[in-house]
Amino acid sequence: MSSIYPIYTLWRRELVRFVRQRSRVTGALGQPIVFWLLLGGGLNSSFRPAGAPEGTSYVEYFYPGMIGLVLLFTAIFATISTVEDRREGFLQGVLVAPVSRATIVLGQALGSTTLAVVQGTLCLLLAPLLGISLSLGAVFASIMVMTIMGLALTSLGLIIAWRMESTQGFHAIMNLILIPIWLLSGALFPVADAPVPLRWLMLANPLTYGMAALRRCIYLKDAVSAGAVAPLLPSLAITSLFCLVTFGAAVMVARRSAT
Repeated sequence: MSSIYPIYTLWRRELVRFVRQRSRVTGALGQPIVFWLLLGGGLNSSFRPAGAPEGTSYVEYFYPGMIGLVLLFTAIFATISTVEDRREGFLQGVLVAPVSRATIVLGQALGSTTLAVVQGTLCLLLAPLLGISLSLGAVFASIMVMTIMGLALTSLGLIIAWRMESTQGFHAIMNLILIPIWLLSGALFPVADAPVPLRWLMLANPLTYGMAALRRCIYLKDAVSAGAVAPLLPSLAITSLFCLVTFGAAVMVARRSAT
């Protein structure tokens, strides 16, 4: 019970800071949508996803990938605040408080995950424009998957942020790690379409199963429209394990930090 208030304080701080920085709101939500419209519109007439039902456009196929990109960008923009907090001295003040590092990491991760899920849920409002009929169960299932994915990506960002001394170094490492993870998750092209070496990398990528679970949940009423992706329950299990591993690793890195 003594950890609840510190967790709530760090969670609330992330939300307040995000709302006050309008550029973060625009960048985290606007950039993936623009990317989706431009890339999806450009490839819509020349690319048909393998394993997708007849008539599925690339814009529709890329839609869950766009939501995944929203979660990714939110994780990047949110966890970079850890580097800024170190430079401004706030993180040092938090670390001398009588709370565990796990409590601090959980508060940071929950704040960033909340932001990611809210923005991902807003993107679900675009589904009817693509002819996707979302049931109430599909919405709740999608939010659950987005929560697990958001917490995993945020924890992965915190692993990097707790070890970085500058925002420049943070961006370089994030672009080297997180962007390729998203690119190889089935967000841009199906696993079945990829060359054999890329296919093995995609199958070994835990985010691939998060994207598969999200597709299954969005098309909960029409499993065929989800395409040739992994089944829902195994995908949820792998994504949950990925979340637990990344969060545990973030806590370990925070405990070893001498900040």
